[in-house]
Amino acid sequence: MTSPHTLPLPLQEDLTTRHEHGWRVESRHLTSDGLVLYVRCAGCGALRVDAQGHQGLPPTALSHEVGVSPPAWPAG
Repeated sequence: MTSPHTLPLPLQEDLTTRHEHGWRVESRHLTSDGLVLYVRCAGCGALRVDAQGHQGLPPTALSHEVGVSPPAWPAG
């Protein structure tokens, strides 16, 4: 049911889908399966966890991107 006295809710823009991410490793640690990499997009600040089983292979994403609003990400 709609009412003429209410305003529609604005759509929330997903900052993580506006561009191709440039992932930067913030930290890493060695596990029995290889390296776990904690990465952040240099453009929008989105976060993700990657795994690298062998040093010669590219990392694989273990999680989906998690958007971070700009005031929350650290400078630099």
